Amino acid sequence: MKAIRLHDFGDAGQLTYEDVPEPVPGPGEVRGKVEAAGLNFIDIYHRRGLYPNSLPFILGSEFCGIVDAVGEGVTDFQVGDRMATASARGAYAEYAVAPADKAIRVPKAISSQHAAAIMLQGITAHYLAKSTYPLRNGDTALIHAAAGGVGQLLVQIAKMCGARVIATTSSEEKAQIAKEIGADEVIIRSRIDFAEEVKRLTDGNGVDVVYDGVGQKTFLKGLDSLKPRGMMVLFGQASGKVEPLDPQVLNQKGSLYLTRPSIGPYLHPRTEFLWRATDLFDWVAKGSLAIKLDKTFPLEQAADAHRYMEEGKTMGKVLLLT
Repeated sequence: MKAIRLHDFGDAGQLTYEDVPEPVPGPGEVRGKVEAAGLNFIDIYHRRGLYPNSLPFILGSEFCGIVDAVGEGVTDFQVGDRMATASARGAYAEYAVAPADKAIRVPKAISSQHAAAIMLQGITAHYLAKSTYPLRNGDTALIHAAAGGVGQLLVQIAKMCGARVIATTSSEEKAQIAKEIGADEVIIRSRIDFAEEVKRLTDGNGVDVVYDGVGQKTFLKGLDSLKPRGMMVLFGQASGKVEPLDPQVLNQKGSLYLTRPSIGPYLHPRTEFLWRATDLFDWVAKGSLAIKLDKTFPLEQAADAHRYMEEGKTMGKVLLLT
């Protein structure tokens, strides 16, 4: 099969399109013929070597496709089922394998591209709003990069929870997207000090929670945007790693909470994964959750897709199509 494989860590030029053996599903695993694979910033972190991986390897964890083989002990899937997952091994390929307990059958009402687009970013937005800091009616949330893949979904889910959303974006064009999906206030970070504006918009009180997938450029000012005992949810580092922090800072800024979640612990047990994925599919089918497909690239152009994301051009989901 064809796949995108990484032999050396580095820039997007290290991604190579080549022939590799088809993966074989082991016990408890399912293999799918990939129709669409989702791109995520964690893929870029893996490519750069920020997270340990043994070289060479195939990137990608998110895809939707047709089941063509199942491993020993798998009873939830049959050959021919359409399935989606955010836990695949090597989704940048024509075929990929995933744990069956981290995959779900896709309803007919959901397209393969939408299913691939929503699994990782949608589940991330779901656990952030429903579990990491469970938003309640009347809460105020600051959401950075609100026009990005996770950001757009998180804004919409936060509004479903009854929260007031203050969004930040990097441009006027992206600010318009954030407004269209329901953000109550939008701050363009390149034009104004967002921490000062947040304090103005909240009458000096600050917000209950900051959802920060940007990282280095926004983290410290995000702490300044919180009300006493507010929570900083740092779930990404698109602008770079956050510098080490003396916990005493959290005390000085109002007994703040700080957490750095990742998706894995929010998918266990399987019932929790199914709850999140089923909610997302239901909302999309009913039209209460909009998915913006920003751009698609053929599999062989994965390097171009990575460059597109790294340039900060994305205003929705980027997919690879096989």
